[in-house]
Amino acid sequence: MTKAVILDADTVTSGDVSLSPITSLVDTRIYGHTDYADIAERIADAEIVLTNKCRITAEVFEKCPNIKFIGLFATGYNNIDTVCAEKHGCVVANVPGYSTNSVAQHTFALILNYYSNIAQYDISVKRGDWQVSKLFTYFNMPFFELNGKAIGIIGYGAIGKAVKKIASAFGMKVLVYTRTVPADCEGIEVVGLNELLSRSDIVTLHCPLNDGTKELINSSTLKLMKPSAVLINTSRGGVICEKDLADALNNNVISYAGLDVLTTEPMSKDCPLIGAKNCCFTPHIAWAPLETRVRLIDMVAENISAYLSGNPINNVAALN
Repeated sequence: MTKAVILDADTVTSGDVSLSPITSLVDTRIYGHTDYADIAERIADAEIVLTNKCRITAEVFEKCPNIKFIGLFATGYNNIDTVCAEKHGCVVANVPGYSTNSVAQHTFALILNYYSNIAQYDISVKRGDWQVSKLFTYFNMPFFELNGKAIGIIGYGAIGKAVKKIASAFGMKVLVYTRTVPADCEGIEVVGLNELLSRSDIVTLHCPLNDGTKELINSSTLKLMKPSAVLINTSRGGVICEKDLADALNNNVISYAGLDVLTTEPMSKDCPLIGAKNCCFTPHIAWAPLETRVRLIDMVAENISAYLSGNPINNVAALN
């Protein structure tokens, strides 16, 4: 049976999602977490390597000539040297589209955390404030309607389109900034970046991290936004200059940020956003609901099956 190694299984399951769709296909050795220094030793005799975030570099390829297939528990593949993979005749298979709906859902969870203020009202009620109220209700903390608000979507791939669908259901105006104008523009207005930032009540990031988007949100672009604006990031942390965002929040340049991703993950102790006003964090979980991870494992298994049959799919190494 073909030998496979999973390097960081803990990133996809805590025992709540079965790996059997994979382990039934290949002889699998499973590690919960692997430091970079241990990668080469652990995969030295493996033909198949499965990982979420472990770095498979040129150094690893040189030490591990047996590798013929790298299966990612992810859509992004910047942790794999795909140029070296192609030179070594190694397939690198990612999993596109598995988390589209969950990331769109989480985007609105972060938005509604601010717009409905449910968490703070829950704290207030449990503190006893409702019990001593003279009226049947109280609304001493602000909350707002989404209907009629303008949401600016930066990046209009599958997730951006899913966010647009939800926004439309709330009755929002949808502005889009994207490199390629979509064929179907129904229900959206495609605008330049500066116009999107200045007109939007909510700005949400759904673009990849590359040379063109690194620190796209910085002191200059933040100043274009409304003082009442909300910034959401469920894409990649590096799209935002975190120090500039912290300064903007602390100085009321914008009103709120909801972040599922940071430049350094896990969050570093010196992250500039620690202690910033009106900043909500989740620990890079937008992609990870139970159903999403079940789907992910099934799709990784499909990639393995296609490779074993001699007809690999989703091979990003071939894109070089």
